[in-house]
Amino acid sequence: MVYKTGLNSTKNYSYNFSHPKRAKTLIKFIIIHYTGMKNESDAINRLCDPKAKVSAHYFIKKNGKILNLVPDLYTAWHAGISYWKNFKLLNDYSIGIEISNPGHSNRYKPFSPNQIKSIKKLLKFLIKNYKINPSNVLGHSDISPDRKKDPGEKFPWKALANKKLSKWHRLNPVYIKKYRKIILSKKEKIGFLRNLYKIGYCKIKNANEERNIKYLTLAFQRRYRPELVNGKIDKECFLITKNLLE
Repeated sequence: MVYKTGLNSTKNYSYNFSHPKRAKTLIKFIIIHYTGMKNESDAINRLCDPKAKVSAHYFIKKNGKILNLVPDLYTAWHAGISYWKNFKLLNDYSIGIEISNPGHSNRYKPFSPNQIKSIKKLLKFLIKNYKINPSNVLGHSDISPDRKKDPGEKFPWKALANKKLSKWHRLNPVYIKKYRKIILSKKEKIGFLRNLYKIGYCKIKNANEERNIKYLTLAFQRRYRPELVNGKIDKECFLITKNLLE
């Protein structure tokens, strides 16, 4: 299928989606995933296998080729149990993009230049077509922090934000690095967690306080402080949350 925007994609039909069609106005988010599988063909086959009961609207191959697996106006099964702000079960409100990458369990690799080029083109098209706020372009780990790590700390969120395709902070990296590993006061820790909730992260269901903070912090770091993902709150992370909310 060829879009008038110049975005080229190939139809590769998946049976795994819900009926009936949804209204265009329901689409408010784009969720980015990696496949987490060693073999690209196996990943495509799984997303198209009715027995697997998983899918995504788009698949970006290692060479950058874009496959369209599910039509945009049908609900694909990619997000699972998920929460963001006042939304839950984000499948109904999102378009899912799977990117071929072995993931953290299989020697996680950087995304290829061709993949990054394609994700930029695809996001530009989708954001324009569905009037999606770039702040609503999210990773699977943002909406399911206790279950997922994808697309992970090697995904180029900052580069996308430079093209107004996602959200990023406006702090000087040299400046904020000085605050890395500086321990927060009790009041600041409470403020950090409150800021995460304002950004959109949600408290993990049935988790104690320690587990909730750890997984939310890991997800936040993978997204906004990828140089050090350790699950520990520090002053650098706190300052980033404050800037994101300004």
